[in-house]
Amino acid sequence: MMKPLDSYNQKLIANVHPIDWENPTPKTEYDLVVIGGGTAGLVVAAGSAGLGIGLKIALIEKQYMGGDCLNVGCVPSKCLIRSARVVGEVQDGQNLGITAQDIKIDFAKVMERMRSIRSDISHHDSAQRFKDLGIDVFFGEATFVDRHTIRVADTNLKFKKATIAAGARAVQPNIPGLAATGFLTNETIFSLTECPNRLAVIGGGPIGCELAQAFHRLGSEVTLIHKNAQILDKEDPDAAAIIQSQFKQEGLGILLNATIVNVETTPAGKQLTIATANQTQTITVDEILIGAGRQPNLEGLNLDAIGIAYNSKGVLVNDYLQTTQTHIYAAGDICMDWKFTHAADFAARIVIKNALFSPFGLGKSKLSNLIMPWVTYTSPEVAHVGIYESQAQVSTTTITIPMSAVDRAITDGEENGFIKILLREGSDEILGATIVASHAGEMISEITTAMVHKIGLGKLASVIHPYPTQADGIRKAADAYRKTLLTDRTRKLLKVLTQFSN
Repeated sequence: MMKPLDSYNQKLIANVHPIDWENPTPKTEYDLVVIGGGTAGLVVAAGSAGLGIGLKIALIEKQYMGGDCLNVGCVPSKCLIRSARVVGEVQDGQNLGITAQDIKIDFAKVMERMRSIRSDISHHDSAQRFKDLGIDVFFGEATFVDRHTIRVADTNLKFKKATIAAGARAVQPNIPGLAATGFLTNETIFSLTECPNRLAVIGGGPIGCELAQAFHRLGSEVTLIHKNAQILDKEDPDAAAIIQSQFKQEGLGILLNATIVNVETTPAGKQLTIATANQTQTITVDEILIGAGRQPNLEGLNLDAIGIAYNSKGVLVNDYLQTTQTHIYAAGDICMDWKFTHAADFAARIVIKNALFSPFGLGKSKLSNLIMPWVTYTSPEVAHVGIYESQAQVSTTTITIPMSAVDRAITDGEENGFIKILLREGSDEILGATIVASHAGEMISEITTAMVHKIGLGKLASVIHPYPTQADGIRKAADAYRKTLLTDRTRKLLKVLTQFSN
């Protein structure tokens, strides 16, 4: 995963899995053992140690501290997306009166910058930092021996409570010839130092779409292959349609309702035979990237031996994040549909409260109480919070403001998008929202804040937004809601009063 072995990756490895690390002598018994050094595991471990009450805590990591987010997920992907966005802006510059010729993309430099940034921030997740917090850090594969014992590197750790935060990995589709031909996943694509001339991306979900657009802008001829009729098909259909249209406008190839029949190696490259509704065709590429979903890292945990229930989606937990062994919790991608770093973070906080505070009558927190936003970092971005209209169990109304009605979006040349807010019918209670905009991820938090604190959309009309900003579109949505409160009777009364005052 950590190739090339340059100074940046050597620094990264020295932080997240030092080659000279010696596992400590275990305590007689731990108050808490955490399996997994990704976001969820790190927050549980650090948060528990930070209480300052002398808890004995052990953290077990199989591979790299920081998990996917630091090493092969959020951090490296957003570095590439940032570089790709610059390319997109330069290409669109002619619409703003700026024409740039002979754009030179130094892909090796793009990847070097990514490795530099990743290594520079890796100290936050380093083994040494957690050791300094008083946590015993063990590297190795964790296996449950019994309900109160975990084995790692030929050592048994006794515990009172435990948290499973072992994460997830990319699904490998069952496609004939794929394994023999070879493919990339998020775990390997960030080791590239040369941009593939031709790239097939399998999967039109968030990961596939983000990386397909980024690599296309950075110089690859990309074909995005998706099994359904529209990419991002779990998002608002209008939002997905905008992204799909944007991809086509940029010249990114898209095959929908597609089934990959087989993959084989030919002298010209990796050949995929693809069946769609109308035809069977072949494409030849240099690399194949798999972005077709995630599967939980259950192997090796020996959950059956201690009666912890699980299925193909992960460890089964209740709303308090307890497994079927109630002194053992789980958090993050191993057990949750929300496979986001921020979701793992807040789930970990629930575990800390429920495992360490609730036994003393200090209350419990529920996963279902979280109001979870998320963002797909394409250009434009798609941000969402709450429910979609199709999921509503009550009657709803929708307020939609196109970005073409927002002055700052017009001046920026970024009119492709909208702000859509779902309300409970007859009230200004916000049930959900979708924003498609250049910086939708930055804008969605205002809606999330309103939902968390039960602030109705009408009240946002009284919040002064700087002009001109794209976030001012949210105030426009609030104003649009207030206008719906004007009844015919109110209008007639206002008309009479206005005439009388004149």
